[in-house]
Amino acid sequence: MSTIATTLPLSEWSLSTATSPSPTPTLSHKSVLEILNKKCFNSLQNLRQLHAITLRNGHFQDHYVSGTILKCYANPQFNNFKTALTVFETIQKPNVFVCNVLMNGCLELDTGDPLVAITCYHNMILLWDSRPNKFTYPTLFKACAVTGSFKEGIQFHAHVLKLGFDADNHIKSAAIQMYASFGLLEDARRMLDENGENDVVCWNAVINGYLKCGEVDAAHELFVKMPKKNVGSWNTMITGLARCGKIEDARNLFDEMGERNEISWSAIIDGYIKHGCFKQAMEVFHKMQREKVKPKQFLLPSVLAACANLGSLDQGRWIHSYVERNSFKVDGVLGTALVDMYAKCGRLDMAWEVFEKVKAKHVSTWNAMIWGLSIHGRAEDAIELFAKMQEEKQKPNGVTLLGVLNACAHAGMVERGIGLLNSMKGVYGIEPRVQHFGCVVDLLGRAGHLNEAEKFIESMPMKPNAAVLGALLNACRIHGNVELGEQLGWILVDMEPRNSGRYALLSNIYAKAGRWDDVTRVRKLMKERGVKTIPGISMMDLGGRVHEFKMGEGSHPQMKEIYVMLENLMDKLRNEGYSPNTSMVSFDIEEEEKENTLKQHSEKIALAFGLIRTEPGTTLRIVKNIRVCEDCHAVFKLASRVYSREIIMRDRARYHHFRNGVCSCKDFW
Repeated sequence: MSTIATTLPLSEWSLSTATSPSPTPTLSHKSVLEILNKKCFNSLQNLRQLHAITLRNGHFQDHYVSGTILKCYANPQFNNFKTALTVFETIQKPNVFVCNVLMNGCLELDTGDPLVAITCYHNMILLWDSRPNKFTYPTLFKACAVTGSFKEGIQFHAHVLKLGFDADNHIKSAAIQMYASFGLLEDARRMLDENGENDVVCWNAVINGYLKCGEVDAAHELFVKMPKKNVGSWNTMITGLARCGKIEDARNLFDEMGERNEISWSAIIDGYIKHGCFKQAMEVFHKMQREKVKPKQFLLPSVLAACANLGSLDQGRWIHSYVERNSFKVDGVLGTALVDMYAKCGRLDMAWEVFEKVKAKHVSTWNAMIWGLSIHGRAEDAIELFAKMQEEKQKPNGVTLLGVLNACAHAGMVERGIGLLNSMKGVYGIEPRVQHFGCVVDLLGRAGHLNEAEKFIESMPMKPNAAVLGALLNACRIHGNVELGEQLGWILVDMEPRNSGRYALLSNIYAKAGRWDDVTRVRKLMKERGVKTIPGISMMDLGGRVHEFKMGEGSHPQMKEIYVMLENLMDKLRNEGYSPNTSMVSFDIEEEEKENTLKQHSEKIALAFGLIRTEPGTTLRIVKNIRVCEDCHAVFKLASRVYSREIIMRDRARYHHFRNGVCSCKDFW
């Protein structure tokens, strides 16, 4: 090989050079491997060029070269399992190194297929006469666990014993995890107890298995018994306890840790988020910041989810800024989280800006934007984006169509919504689920077609669930259909006897109709069944801090000022024609007390707080955990005009944009 050939950069060797009639450059075996490792692992163009060269000069026949080329193609950055598999199929009688590379790719790539790893192993033994080594089995055991291939997993373990690899801790820990995934905890524990010394990974694997099967006490007992723990041991316990619903125990363990890593913080934050404890999740994140721990990219989507649910725009924007300062790649996962956060915090403009910049959009990215537009009442924009999604050959899924149906429901697009449902199977290949039928019931109900909605429910191909009947019950509340509402309300109370919202909605329908004896009957039943009403909580994010308000609670340090502003607010609104809607407040108290009860609703307190803490003209953003009442809705509409403020409120059902005395929901919420 000439000196010039060895010193030329890879860019000098083009694909055309490799495939042209001119003589193929002579590269040594060592040079090929060096270029592969240094120039090709992250560059698909370089990899293809060198691949072509090795095919012409014969180096591809060497298993170490072809295996290294395959390893580069199987790089998760390229995420193209089909290409890697095609390259593998061109390799003659692949040896164990080549087979191991393919099997790893089957598990590491999002587009990979774990069943191919199992098939590859069979071919390796039966067709190619390649002897497996200790690097073969951890991947195989994982493939069996992922695919539920019980019989194959047992066979592979027998091979491990026959070949004498059973003392290898990496193989042992993978086998333990496989047995645990099958629910065979006794076998997993036996492997730990019988086979000599075990490293900490094996102990962690058994603990993880116990926790995945809900055996919390057994996991804790083994954790205490461990001769030596590492950070992974603590993380396994924290993750498992949170998954089993023991979030307080998980937090106690987290606080006891002497040393934490990024996974420790992520485990407790994820645990809080999965249990709906968004405020606690943010408190942990703030603790992380105080301790000068820099969050890695994988943690940020979880924190953004907490921001989204709390309406914490300032904190969400800080995270976005942190992403940009640290030059993190805004991939599909992080991009989706940012879009969702901005949409749920009422900043559709910023959600759209992020959406446009995400290059590799996942279907979830499209879904987040479509849903964002939908819940803000921007139905036409949601439908237009859905059309654009199809133009760009992105296949929608059930969540996508649910978002579009929801947009139709909130905009009263009856024909379009029903047409979409009818075309789901034929046009999009998606079988409508009960949620899709529920959206159409909501669509018909909101539009006032209660009889059609009732007939539609009767024609559904599956039994309607509580959510479907609840959508029709809410329509009865909106349109004042007491007879049908009463019928549905009692059905729902029997279907979900622990759901306080069902009692509340039925009670409100009775109260609105002046049927106070029936209101008393519903409340008495709640008391007998021990069902407690969910207290209304409203939150407002100012300066990166989430302020929480509850009805009648005076714990906020500015509560005196808030109540002074609240009195001024109500006086101003009365001068503008506001009259408190006391029709649904308990009948057995004086009118003045009824008005006072209405005045102390948490969203009104949050509104007063926002007015004293922000500059005139500032948009106010409030998050409410339950549906906003009619009186508060009227107050917010009028306040938006009187104070020249845009107010964005997110309640349990939807978003309300109040501007100049008008709400985006058109008073159908």
